[in-house]
Amino acid sequence: MQTARLRLLEISYEISRSILHRLKPVFRQNRVTSTVFIGIETVTKKPLFNCKMCGQCILHSTGMVCPMNCPKNLRNGPCGGVRQNGNCEIQPTMKCVWVRAWDQSKKMRNHQKDIYTIQKPLDRRLTGTSAWLNDIHSSTR
Repeated sequence: MQTARLRLLEISYEISRSILHRLKPVFRQNRVTSTVFIGIETVTKKPLFNCKMCGQCILHSTGMVCPMNCPKNLRNGPCGGVRQNGNCEIQPTMKCVWVRAWDQSKKMRNHQKDIYTIQKPLDRRLTGTSAWLNDIHSSTR
């Protein structure tokens, strides 16, 4: 991913998160919001990031690479099975998701070091839900 595009995505993330957190009280009162956000995330994040709608998006921590594209579904990687050419051990024609994430995270301006954060295991109960709303409702901000 080009550095300029990556930075634009990072800025968009920061602005969106800031706005959504300010609107937190509105979201708590409106149940329609969940359906709307799932729709928005599906039509935007799937084409941009090949998002798997896990409901626990960490794109900002992984260089805007969806870790759920890893055949092993690792939220912390790489698995140790990376081939010498940087490709995946499971899908040899695919560049390792975590090699891509590592390379791209170096280009991030505000979240460059987030790749070092150990992520919690995936909560499969959140699959198909809105990552934005899950983030808003779980945060203490």
